[in-house]
Amino acid sequence: MTKTYSTRETAQMVNVMTVTLLRWVKRGKVKPSVVVPLGSAGREMWRWTEADIAKVKRYKKANYQKGVGRPRKSKRNS
Repeated sequence: MTKTYSTRETAQMVNVMTVTLLRWVKRGKVKPSVVVPLGSAGREMWRWTEADIAKVKRYKKANYQKGVGRPRKSKRNS
């Protein structure tokens, strides 16, 4: 059986925040190949393979710029 990783583990391996990886999945930029349904409420657990992680790393290299869109910190002295 192929080893799989959680979304949190995958985010750590790719060196992005978990919320960033979740945002990429929601926007359809990357997706895990293993989706496990949880109960009858329609919830799913995503599992990431090594190949999936490699795709995420390629996406990050081509598209990710750390800190873009964050508000600047004020330099005022209080």
